[in-house]
Amino acid sequence: MPFRTKEDRSAQSASQHSRRDALKLIAGVTAATLIPSAALAQGAGKFNLKIAITLPESHPTSAALKAACVEITKESNGRLIMEVYPNGQLGSDTDTLSQVRSGAIDFICTAGSIYGNLAQAASINSIAFAFPDYPSVWKAMEGDLGAHIRTALDKVNLTQVGKFFDHGFRQITHSSKPIVTPRDLADMKIRVPATPLWTSMFKALNASPTSVPIGELYTALQTKVVDGQENALPTIDAAKLYEVQKYCSNTSHLWEYFALVGNKRIWNALPEDLRALVTKVFDANAIKQRAAHESLNVSLEAKLKGLGMQFNRVDTKPFREVLLKAGYYEQWQKKFGPETWAQLEKYTGKLG
Repeated sequence: MPFRTKEDRSAQSASQHSRRDALKLIAGVTAATLIPSAALAQGAGKFNLKIAITLPESHPTSAALKAACVEITKESNGRLIMEVYPNGQLGSDTDTLSQVRSGAIDFICTAGSIYGNLAQAASINSIAFAFPDYPSVWKAMEGDLGAHIRTALDKVNLTQVGKFFDHGFRQITHSSKPIVTPRDLADMKIRVPATPLWTSMFKALNASPTSVPIGELYTALQTKVVDGQENALPTIDAAKLYEVQKYCSNTSHLWEYFALVGNKRIWNALPEDLRALVTKVFDANAIKQRAAHESLNVSLEAKLKGLGMQFNRVDTKPFREVLLKAGYYEQWQKKFGPETWAQLEKYTGKLG
């Protein structure tokens, strides 16, 4: 064994201590990443939570979330700070939903069609031409159908907080022609969200659906990766799609919601009084958002016309007939199952 001086032994001891300290620090950081953020902060009595949303900051839903968060910080006297990250800053819908389930992100606000990839019943509202108007929508979503969706999310360890946000009746836009009859959709490359429900609907209508993240949609339209897309008017406006789309056809082919959904462990780690406060504030702001969104649906048509878009009304009966003959309703009735389908038809009447 080589001769070691007292200084060598001291240096070795210091080095071992340093390694042990470093390992302790790494272990602490690793453990922290595995513990929900709400639980981490609980000792100090203060909580910091993140909300991911892919919609632009100017969208009514993003604005409602931000307004609610400001109110929560004020009413909780700074005990709870909730921050909104719009424009997909924290990742795509599917990525952030996965992170919410693991606890890496606290909340996500996204569409029922996205939640349906985990809990199929959560996307039952997206059946084509199910709802004729807003009164029928809110009767269902504030009633048994909405409760059924909340239960489906709970079963995959997700908690919906607050009321449903309105994401609107969706319309089809195209760069070079209006959509008037089902024949106009033949071979059309149309952007749809990453969900089988949307894909199957447009395939049944003989279109060519393509999934593109909302943050990449403008570029996909601009570069002709897709010919058109379908969204509610507030989304078309907020994403400035009028710059790359000329025609908007009022098909109202389905209605979609957004919901604020959190990791169940993180939500339950919050004190009861803060959970009550958060629910109350988001309930109130969801009602305001619904009114703002519905008002925009009326005013935006005039605005978008002024920006060069051309609008046309659509007789939806031929579209529904094509879907019926293609077996679309029968297919999804089997996939959703009798219980979920019955909850929908309780409000819509017979669909298939």
